[in-house]
Amino acid sequence: MRNAAVRLLSLVVLILLAPAVPRSAPAPQAQAQGPAIRLVLLIAVDQLRYDYLTRFRGEYTSGFNRLLTEGADFTNAFLEHYPTVTAIGHSTMMSGATPALSGIVGNDWFDRALGKSVTSVGDPETKLVGGSDGAGFSPRRMLVSTVGDELKSASRAAADSPLRPRVFGMSLKDRSAVLPAGHMANAAFCLDTKTGAFVTSTYYRADLPSWAAAFNAKKPADAFAGKTWTYLDPAAGSAGTLPPVGDALYNAVFGSPFGNDLLLSFALTAIEAEQLGQRGVTDLLSVSFSSNDSVGHSFGPDSPQVHDIAVRTDRTIGELLARVDKLVGLDHTLVVLTADHGVAPVPEVQQQRHLPGGRLTNDEAMTPIARALTAKYGEGNWILATAGTSPYLNYALIEEKHLDPVEVRKVAAAAAALLPHVARVYTRDQILAGQVTPDTIGRRIARSENLTRSGDLEIVFEPYWMRAASGTTHGTPYGYDAHIPLVFMGPGIRPGHYDANVALNDLAPTVATLIAVETPSGSQGRVLTEMLSATESVRPGSH
Repeated sequence: MRNAAVRLLSLVVLILLAPAVPRSAPAPQAQAQGPAIRLVLLIAVDQLRYDYLTRFRGEYTSGFNRLLTEGADFTNAFLEHYPTVTAIGHSTMMSGATPALSGIVGNDWFDRALGKSVTSVGDPETKLVGGSDGAGFSPRRMLVSTVGDELKSASRAAADSPLRPRVFGMSLKDRSAVLPAGHMANAAFCLDTKTGAFVTSTYYRADLPSWAAAFNAKKPADAFAGKTWTYLDPAAGSAGTLPPVGDALYNAVFGSPFGNDLLLSFALTAIEAEQLGQRGVTDLLSVSFSSNDSVGHSFGPDSPQVHDIAVRTDRTIGELLARVDKLVGLDHTLVVLTADHGVAPVPEVQQQRHLPGGRLTNDEAMTPIARALTAKYGEGNWILATAGTSPYLNYALIEEKHLDPVEVRKVAAAAAALLPHVARVYTRDQILAGQVTPDTIGRRIARSENLTRSGDLEIVFEPYWMRAASGTTHGTPYGYDAHIPLVFMGPGIRPGHYDANVALNDLAPTVATLIAVETPSGSQGRVLTEMLSATESVRPGSH
């Protein structure tokens, strides 16, 4: 016992007499290698109904399969606006805004100040760059910001710095390229069907980037001349053969799966040439595949053509994701899959199923309204233009006849309500006053009424009734047009299937939160917190 005490005392003395040894500095932490999310990749598929993901699920082995397996799939995502058309859908994706705020009330509308119809992105003050002559395009008619705009606004890097975020939009359609990318995009590119080249606009730049010019110089669209669209199931045959080189070819490429192939090649070229997601800063790329919409309009959702292009799109997106994984790393990429709208079944198919549906013409819808106004107030050109099922009344004529425009709209609405297969009619006065049916359909219409750009009536036909002479179309507030995919995959995302109702408007604020930038100015959505895990977002100042 005494020996143990002596040993303990000796040890204490040695410790006290030992020379002081400086403590080791803590091991340096690894330097952060840029933001957790280096690339935001928005993948839109025009006219991709949600049920295409479930109907053909067993045939998906690539892109859709990966997203549905590794991503957060919102099974009940809807468009909360009306009409359900391409421009509004694409403007909503990265802005979160409704048409009432964004000003994008359709693919086109009647501009009362100009006295003519305008398109959502047409801009006569610009010129096309890289293709045929003519007016270019821009996002000037969109009144709100996008995630890309907020990303670039947050950056403190100089305009010519390699550390400044890069934002690009690309599609075969101009509006699908322009609207998700926003006002501050480096460029938006679409296909010029007169030349088969990808073009941009002087709104963005005076000439094509060298990589885009080199891509066009190879004339890749010409490679599809005379090519047969053979179904993936050989027993099903083919959908026809494309024409020789020329305008007809480029339009045919647009209306076939080869259009998606062409856009994929262009997007892959851009990712590599612009080093998107590869410079230690967050970039944003929007890629919208348009060919599905063209095929869907022509043949309908129950056709072998739509089935085939859906499965091909799975493979196309798979190629895109594989290349991004190699260049950027999917563990540093936030991928979002969505669509701008769905589509109605072909009326003749509906009739075979003993389900409702049929066709109307624009004259059948609008002529009775004009007749009723003539009968009540006298002769005149009462309807200046229409956008979808919305007429624009002649305000100059109303003033000339010293009429009350509110009363004129009531007369027009009463006439419209008598039309066959009309489900609802609202005047702009009712909508702006909140006098709509308080249900899903009413809310979607109310969210879409813009004070200066919307028409005088909103006429909603019964489900499955359409103004299309052949094929099918979309635009209604009903489920088949409004139910769209919304799938997220990447850092901070908890995979799974989420069945609660959400809106396309939720996409933008969620992405903005994940990359730590301001929510876009007109956003009407919420952050989808149910799928978020506690992981690092973009570091402040890393933009």
